[in-house]
Amino acid sequence: MTDMKIATFNINSINVRLPFLLEWLEKECVDILLLQEIKTEYNNFPFFEIEAAGYFAAVSGQKGYNGVAVLSKEPVKVLNENLPNFDSNEARYIEVLSKGTVFASVYMPNGNPLYSDKFDFKLKFMQAFNAHANCLLKNYEKVVIGGDFNVILNKNDVYDEKPFLNNALTNEDARRFLTSLKYLGYYDAFKITNSDLNGYTYWDYRPYAFYSDFGMRIDYIFCSALMAQNLKECHVDTFLRKTQRPSDHTPLVAVFDI
Repeated sequence: MTDMKIATFNINSINVRLPFLLEWLEKECVDILLLQEIKTEYNNFPFFEIEAAGYFAAVSGQKGYNGVAVLSKEPVKVLNENLPNFDSNEARYIEVLSKGTVFASVYMPNGNPLYSDKFDFKLKFMQAFNAHANCLLKNYEKVVIGGDFNVILNKNDVYDEKPFLNNALTNEDARRFLTSLKYLGYYDAFKITNSDLNGYTYWDYRPYAFYSDFGMRIDYIFCSALMAQNLKECHVDTFLRKTQRPSDHTPLVAVFDI
């Protein structure tokens, strides 16, 4: 068996962060990278630089907002460039197949303010996502879904829950949708191997937030049972959060025996 390293990262504009992303890819040699908020249309995606770094790219882009992509060392077959059975022009989901394994990158809506059209859109997206995630498990044994889910599952997943009590990130309906993934048969990769660590993947841009660890865990890697059995480790990599002009997120990395 060989190691497969899979990462998810909300890059917050791939063209702005590209030099540091390429440095990180060379250093970490991930096999699959699931990207969110690439914030570029397909035609402006840096395919040349990504391919020169040794990666194929599957992209669902959008000008200035959203956008998701999958970078892979091996060729992939694109299964879906949008969330099936969900009518939206926002680029928030892409799904590929590689060597019998499905990899999906998802950027869940933020949903704020509560009880607005944006919040309603978030819950409808999550409902459609869960329905499709369930279908994936019925058709494939090996599934890995990573992304920015914009949900703080519990009080231990944020430095202080109080400022977020009236926030879409902690809303109980959103939490139920995300929690229900485990009843469908998905496993939270980080919590399998790190029951005692906070696993923060996001810190806002306030000058002291990152170094004071005022963060939250809103990026996840969920995997099917067969992939969970072969999970070796999962960790938060803060290298990219320490660079100049960083994203407010940092990669979450999982290593599987394949």
